[in-house]
Amino acid sequence: MALHDEEMNKRREKREAQRKRQQAQMRRMRRTAVLAALVLIVCGVGIWRLTRQFQSSQEPSQQSAVQTEATEEATKATSPLQRNPITTVHLRAAGDLNVTDSVISAGVAVSGYDYSGVFKDVSSVLSDADLTVLNFEGNIYGQPYGSATTSAPYELLESLRRCGVDLIQMANSCTINNGLNGLTATLQSIRSAGMEPVGAFASEAEFNKAKGYTITEAQGIKIAFVAFTKGLGGRGLPAGNEHLVNLLYEDYDSTYETLDKDQIETILRNVQAEKPDIVVALVHWGSEYNEYSEDTSRSQNSLITLMQKYGVDIILGTHPHTLQPIVFDKAKGTLVAYSLGDFFGDASRGGTNYSIILDVEITKDTTSGTTKVTGYSYTPIYTVTETEAPDKKRRVVRIEEALDAYEGNYLDKVTATCKDSMEYALQRIKERIALPVEEDDK
Repeated sequence: MALHDEEMNKRREKREAQRKRQQAQMRRMRRTAVLAALVLIVCGVGIWRLTRQFQSSQEPSQQSAVQTEATEEATKATSPLQRNPITTVHLRAAGDLNVTDSVISAGVAVSGYDYSGVFKDVSSVLSDADLTVLNFEGNIYGQPYGSATTSAPYELLESLRRCGVDLIQMANSCTINNGLNGLTATLQSIRSAGMEPVGAFASEAEFNKAKGYTITEAQGIKIAFVAFTKGLGGRGLPAGNEHLVNLLYEDYDSTYETLDKDQIETILRNVQAEKPDIVVALVHWGSEYNEYSEDTSRSQNSLITLMQKYGVDIILGTHPHTLQPIVFDKAKGTLVAYSLGDFFGDASRGGTNYSIILDVEITKDTTSGTTKVTGYSYTPIYTVTETEAPDKKRRVVRIEEALDAYEGNYLDKVTATCKDSMEYALQRIKERIALPVEEDDK
């Protein structure tokens, strides 16, 4: 059921090799087109010279026809090779990874820590995308590890990178749990592991240089990422360091009532100046452990309206720890995921033991000059706890594949109680997240 790390690396290498082959093929086709153009030009000139010998016996209209035909052929041959105007990429997003005692314990190995087994079953989903992002609620700041400090070992980041994670949302409740030194150490560790943090900065100078956002590219599509948080777990940033974390509210350390529109607009204007093809906002908002409600959406509508006004196409929500609906506007090509739930955590409260890995399809059409969201799908996932696993190992699994493994009596199948819980979780996910309807299905 699960893929080994070597297999996962081979998948990523295979995709890269395939892209390189495609690029090499395009270069060969261009060279062939140029050579063909030269041949046709030479032929066209030869034909034109031969026809001159008969100019005296030909009608002017006939001479013109021969010359025009040769010129048209040469023009067609010298025109640039027509490329496919459509490019499609896939962005995958997971919810919260919460650093707690049980999460730390899941990676305990004979010597140190090893989280490869924890994410083995979902590594194929995370890595089989052009870009993958998740929200990391913790720090990398040395021992003691666990709930009290929300500090985790560096090996956790290494495992995420091996699974295919590219960007880490760092604007959340735990950003400064270990002070500014903890923030700096965490950002350095994320980059050392080969990923990029979004939404937090080690200094005012770093913020001024980055201007509050991150730009990356996937298959020629320029994608901007921004991240904001409603608060910092009740903590405040020290004077002179107000821009180390992108914040949604002026009163971020108390009541969350006054939007910091100036700061949000400034960052989004900076993004617009880069002229990206698509803008993704990772937003840590809402209320913890709440189901979605119309009241919830109304309280967030002002933020959605503000962000979309300044060009945000995709909003990926975290913080509630429970899965909430996705709103996809096909005509506008925008998507809002109110909450992706918990990717990996304690799974001790109702609704926090299951969530999804979201796959957002982004399409760029160079003919129309548009880039937008053209669809989405998802993979239901479940956190198997120590009491639900025969081997007593906590891990994240794909629900549908795990249920198949149970029915097939595989060696790594879960307990009967866990199977029942996953069936319920799958039902709840399908009730909450409707897939987009294709035109042919209507």
